Amino acid sequence: MRFAGTENYVATEDLTVAVNAAIRLERPLLVKGEPGTGKTVLAEEIAAALGAPLITWHIKSTTKAQQGLYEYDAVSRLRDSQLGDARVSDIANYIKRGKLWEAFVSAERPVLLIDEIDKADIEFPNDLLLELDRMEFHVYETGETIKAARRPVMIITSNNEKELPDAFLRRCFFHYIRFPDAETMTQIVEVHFPGIKKRLMEEALRLFFEVRDVPGIKKKPSTSELLDWLKLLVAEDIGPEVLRERDPRKLIPPLHGALLKNEQDVSLFEKLAFMVRREQR
Repeated sequence: MRFAGTENYVATEDLTVAVNAAIRLERPLLVKGEPGTGKTVLAEEIAAALGAPLITWHIKSTTKAQQGLYEYDAVSRLRDSQLGDARVSDIANYIKRGKLWEAFVSAERPVLLIDEIDKADIEFPNDLLLELDRMEFHVYETGETIKAARRPVMIITSNNEKELPDAFLRRCFFHYIRFPDAETMTQIVEVHFPGIKKRLMEEALRLFFEVRDVPGIKKKPSTSELLDWLKLLVAEDIGPEVLRERDPRKLIPPLHGALLKNEQDVSLFEKLAFMVRREQR
């Protein structure tokens, strides 16, 4: 099993090295990076490249580690017992499998994505240490032990909202996805828009990186937002000359709602335009 990117995903050399090292070591690959840099999509493309099933566990602030193993629905069992349902005699009917359970018993070696682990409580990663080490867990209600026949390829993403415990980090292979440079971004755009006009792409990328470099911007636009913006530029048939426009009254990029995602950043560009106009008087 070896990953080398796909026709839909431009993987840099350091990223492919990290993915293949994690597969060889059979350790979780912990991927960090700015939101929108393709961390979640990476797991999907690894699964596609390896021909493996993908199992996704999206983490929320209320998610508990136990939910990844299984959940016992005692309330439903009590209700069914009051109604005289015959299913209550078998407690297994009230055990709901979690994503780790699904991955452990998968017929094929799966890719397991634990997405945005830093959203959960700080104790969440620690609560999974034993299961990640042994690749097994015990179901107390039924007395059975669920053991993985083979370790799944595990991808764990984080947006760095919280620091992860050292004990958890020691069990992972780590990779930080740096924001793509202009050359890599050009390759990404060409994958998603194979017929895009070269001048339009060049001007769009120039303006995109200028927006990211504006001092004081609160939310820098990401790769996914660039692709949304380009899709709109192509759909609206906006030419490169519009993007080259130096009129200070048009300092904010056209269709800027795809790039600027809060009122503070829009206000910042409006203030910059005002300052430029005043200096030119």
